[in-house]
Amino acid sequence: MIRNEDDALLAETIRAVETAGKTLLARFRTTPPPTTLADLLAGIEANDAAVEDELRQALLNSLPGSSWASDEEEQGELPSGDWWVVDPAEGNVNHLHGRSGWAVTATLVRKGEPILTAISVPLTGETYSAIAGRGAFMNGERLSVSAKHEIAAAIISSGQASPGEARPIHTAMVHSAERLLDTALLVRLSVPSMLELVDVAAGRLDAFWQHGSVRAGLIGGALLVREAGGTVVDLRGRRWTAGSPDFLAAPLALQQALLASLSPSSETTA
Repeated sequence: MIRNEDDALLAETIRAVETAGKTLLARFRTTPPPTTLADLLAGIEANDAAVEDELRQALLNSLPGSSWASDEEEQGELPSGDWWVVDPAEGNVNHLHGRSGWAVTATLVRKGEPILTAISVPLTGETYSAIAGRGAFMNGERLSVSAKHEIAAAIISSGQASPGEARPIHTAMVHSAERLLDTALLVRLSVPSMLELVDVAAGRLDAFWQHGSVRAGLIGGALLVREAGGTVVDLRGRRWTAGSPDFLAAPLALQQALLASLSPSSETTA
């Protein structure tokens, strides 16, 4: 795509996620928080249903020939072609419990790489966006990752890729958090991953790592962080892709110190 086409497509993507965000905002705190798992799952389905069809139609119409990655919990690389990776209610659980920390996200992926992304955060009126090679922005204001270079001063976050993960991932999460508690200023756990990555891109959070790799929760944030001047790698220091088993987003100045604590080899030497 040429530059003007990129700009036009991003504008349509932003319009689509902001429209969906307004629908979710109108539903926010209109019902009591769920009290059972069945209630929670029904609420998640209802929120998705309220926005997904309109969002899908808008995005597919904006780029004829593109495809929709239908499972927001899917992992791994996408087939060739243009794919929309979308979470119609990122942080749905937070929304249903009347909490902040939810958004609408859409990312265009081509040949396995994110090309553009838009993230609408209705509660704050903020929309985050990026086009590959063009920088990252919040409501038109350029974003930059943290300028910190000491891990002892760093605020670092992680979270679950998805509920019900395998025991080895839980074990890896606990061990890596323990190691970082010895070196970082603060370690926190939060969901959804996408909004943690928004904070990394904006310099409000110094780094984010995750064991497991749910595509929809990471791929748009990965583009946002890279375009804000950060690095996104797996825990062995290799460039992150949707097929990677784990994830680290950080400023370059903090990357090596974080990998020293988080890389799989550190588990055997700790």
